Amino acid sequence: MFSAAVFDMDGLLIDSERTIMNTWIAVARELGITLLPSDYVRIIGRSLRECHVMLAEMLGSEAVFSEARTRVRAQLTEPQAGPLFPLKSGAADLLASLARAGIPCAVASSSGREEIELRLRRVGVLPFFRAIAGGDEVARGKPDPAVYRLAAERLGAPAAHCLAFEDSENGIRAAVDAGMAVVAVPDLKAPTDEIAALSLHVLAQLDDALAHVPAWFGPRASVAA
Repeated sequence: MFSAAVFDMDGLLIDSERTIMNTWIAVARELGITLLPSDYVRIIGRSLRECHVMLAEMLGSEAVFSEARTRVRAQLTEPQAGPLFPLKSGAADLLASLARAGIPCAVASSSGREEIELRLRRVGVLPFFRAIAGGDEVARGKPDPAVYRLAAERLGAPAAHCLAFEDSENGIRAAVDAGMAVVAVPDLKAPTDEIAALSLHVLAQLDDALAHVPAWFGPRASVAA
């Protein structure tokens, strides 16, 4: 059984990846460029720096990427009635169950620390996390294990005692290489057989994790209120 949990954010806790991808595809189309979902998913789970380099290559030049990024940012920051990126189904119940059991939780995300705190605060779950590790705090992004190692260090827990929750191939590899077991909850891209084999479980949605919580974290971590 595990004594701590470490979560990815985008695509796992927060339903943001699809909106961001569709915005990039739409903006590329405005600029006369075809950007396919199969191209875009290659960047999922990577550091912001790596994403920028790969998108510039996909769009043809740094200048076009810079213009596209400006338009994407403008569209993704337009005022709305509620959070731009909603919390995924099952996330709040899972975090509440772990909190009741005294299981410390952390976030290990490719997003920057400031952005992580902003998004989690917007959907009301920031208080559930004892530690945060962002992609801007490590030299290399996922699939490098650095951000997961940093999250475990800040939790004060050995990596082997942490159970990671991830949606992307790069994130799963990063968590495994950090020494953690991983529960895969795919978002935009189904896991390959290799990635599925690296995972402790592959779940269709985060709601399905609740039934496994007592086995993963002990009987005290039940879903009962």
